[in-house]
Amino acid sequence: MPTIVHEFTWPDRVVVGTIGVPGERTFYLQVRTGKQIVSIALEKQQSAQLAEKIDEILDQLITLEGNPFSVPTGTPIELVDNDQLDSVQEQFRTGTMSLGWDPTTAQIVVEAYPLVDADSDDDLDALEDEETDASEMLLVRMPVGTARAFAKRTREVVGAGRPICVICGQPIDADGHTCAMPEA
Repeated sequence: MPTIVHEFTWPDRVVVGTIGVPGERTFYLQVRTGKQIVSIALEKQQSAQLAEKIDEILDQLITLEGNPFSVPTGTPIELVDNDQLDSVQEQFRTGTMSLGWDPTTAQIVVEAYPLVDADSDDDLDALEDEETDASEMLLVRMPVGTARAFAKRTREVVGAGRPICVICGQPIDADGHTCAMPEA
């Protein structure tokens, strides 16, 4: 089956946002160009790692002599996007992601593939074939300023979750918290 590629080369908007209350949030990577919108579900940890790795790539590029790609050290104020997600219709839940750099266009490249349901395949070989022959994928190319703004917003969204208990290190729910004291 041919792979459906949801490709965004110069997106109008690319953000991570959530639906739900802290402790029950679903994270989405949402990309829009014109009227085309794709939303894919992510885990909180995937979102955090994506932001961290994008910043690492951008920070490494800054160290190149003369900063040939004009990578900003901070988030350009005109690219800050604090708006809510557009209407969300989940395309797929993300499994594998890859991140790269395209020096010919000076863009961060993000690829996301659907989560493979291990329970639906009895044969391990079939599972491996499915991973390499995904039925759809998201391909996003972001200019350096947009990527910097994306990483900043993503870190803020991830950090807006439940506070952590200073004693046991577990999240504190809105309806209370019973602290599991660490063993002495």
